[in-house]
Amino acid sequence: MKKTLTAALLAACIGPAAVAQKTAPKAAAKSLLPSAGVKPYSAAGRQVQVFTTAAGTDLRMASTGTLSFQPQPQPLETQPTVFVDPSHRFQTMLGIGGALTDAAAETFAKLPKARQQEFLQAYYSPINGIGYTLARTTIHSSDFSSGSYTYVADNDRELKSFNVKHDEQFRIPFIKQIQAATGGKLTLYVSPWSPPAWMKTNNSMLQGGKLRPESRQFWANYYVKFIKEYERQGIPVWGLSVQNEPMATQKWESCVFTAEEERDFVKNFLGPTLKKGGLGDRKLIGWDHNRDLAYQRASTLFGDPEASKYYWGLGFHWYETWTGSAMQFDNLRRVHETYPDKNLIFTEGCVENFKFEGINDWKLGERYGYSMINDFNAGTVAWTDWNVLLDETGGPNHVGNFCFAPLIGDTRSGQLLYTNAYYYIGHFSKFIRPGARRVATAASRDVLQTTAFVNTDGKVAVVVMNQTDKEQPFQLWLQGQAASTTSRPHSIMTLVVN
Repeated sequence: MKKTLTAALLAACIGPAAVAQKTAPKAAAKSLLPSAGVKPYSAAGRQVQVFTTAAGTDLRMASTGTLSFQPQPQPLETQPTVFVDPSHRFQTMLGIGGALTDAAAETFAKLPKARQQEFLQAYYSPINGIGYTLARTTIHSSDFSSGSYTYVADNDRELKSFNVKHDEQFRIPFIKQIQAATGGKLTLYVSPWSPPAWMKTNNSMLQGGKLRPESRQFWANYYVKFIKEYERQGIPVWGLSVQNEPMATQKWESCVFTAEEERDFVKNFLGPTLKKGGLGDRKLIGWDHNRDLAYQRASTLFGDPEASKYYWGLGFHWYETWTGSAMQFDNLRRVHETYPDKNLIFTEGCVENFKFEGINDWKLGERYGYSMINDFNAGTVAWTDWNVLLDETGGPNHVGNFCFAPLIGDTRSGQLLYTNAYYYIGHFSKFIRPGARRVATAASRDVLQTTAFVNTDGKVAVVVMNQTDKEQPFQLWLQGQAASTTSRPHSIMTLVVN
C-alpha cells in the first residue's frame, strides 16, 4: 500500500528548485582545491531532517526524526562516519525520471481516472510524490508496444506519408498529461529501437540487422520529421540518442551499429541533418547500451573531432554488466576522466523476468539504490528508469519480454501497486533536484554506500544505503560538526541538511 508522505515536512526540506531545461550541465574537471566561487561551509547550528525506507517496517520515505550537529573536530576510527564536504563540487544534476513507453501509456489509459491522477501525483509532484523531471520516449515501436509499427509507408524514401497517428491514441495524450503535472518542466529525449524494415539489411525491424548504406540519409531525415512533429503537437524534445542498444540482436526491434558505423552515421548524416533542420541544439546521446563497452564506444565517437562536435554525451544501461554483486562503474569513471567535456546519462534499466508475486521483493529497490549511488559518484548527470508503469503481466509487450516497473497498474482491480523501487528512486529524485551539484562524500564503513548533492537552495541532501542484515550506527560529519543516527538493515535514508 502507498504510505502517506508528510507533505509539509517534505516541502520544507526541499524548497524551491529551478533550472533552465534547455541548459546542458557541464562535466566538472577533477579538482584538488575547493570549487571556485564556493563559500566556506559550516554545519554549526544546522538541523538534519531524516527520511527513511526500510525492509520489515512500514517506513516508506517516512520522516524519522531531526538531528542536530555537535562539534567533532576529529572522528575516531572506531566511529562509523559518513563524511560530506560541500566545498568540493562536481557535476550538475539534469534530472531523474523514467520512460514514457506505449506500454505505460496503454496501461495508464486502462486505469480509473482517480488512479490516473494518483499516478501523476506519485511521480511528478515534488511535494506529494517523488518529483520526476526527466523522461524518455521511443521513436515508433519498441518491445514495450502492443505491436511493431512505423510512421511511414514502405519504401517511402521522401517520407511523404510520415505521420504519428498511432501515438495520438495513447502516448501523446499520456505525455501531455505528464507535461501538465510537471508544470511544463519535463525534459524529454527520444530513442529509436530500429529503422523501418525496408531501410535494413535483414528486411525486418526485429532480430538486429543493420541500416543499409543507401538508407542513411532517409533515416537521418526520419529523426528530424519525428522531433518536429512532436514539437508541432506541443511536446518539446530536449535530445535524442542515436540507437537503443546498438550491439544487441534482439527478438524485438533492434539494429546493430558498430562504434565506427555510429561515428560515421553521426558525422556524415545525422549530425549535419539535425543542424540543417534547425535542430542542432538538441542534445545527441551516443551508445545508449551497457557499461561494459562504454569506454570503447566513447573513445571511437569522441576521439574523432568531426563526430565528437555533434555529441552531448554518452548513454548507458545496466543489463549485461549486472552479476548480482557488482556493476562496471569504473568504466564510467574512465569515460568521465578521459572526456570531461562530455556528459554521462543513464538511459535505461529495469528488473527483468516479471512475476506478479515478486513485486514485494526488497531486492528490486536495492538494485536501483546501488546503481544510482555509484552512477552519480562516477559523474552521471541524469538517470532514467525504463517503463514508469506496466500492467499486472509486466507488459503489454509484443514479444513476451515482461519486466518490472516501480508502479504496477493492476487493470483487473483498477489499483496502483507500489514496489519498493518507487521509494528507492524517490530518495534521490525528491531530494536531489535539477541544478543540484554533487559534492564530495565518503563512508568509513563499506556497509554504508553514499552520495551527496547540494541543491540550488543551499540544502545538502545525503543518501545513505545499507544492504546488509545488520543495523549500522554512524555519524554524519561535515567539516568539524557531527550528527549521530542509525542506518536500519536493508534501508535507504536521505538526510537533508537545512
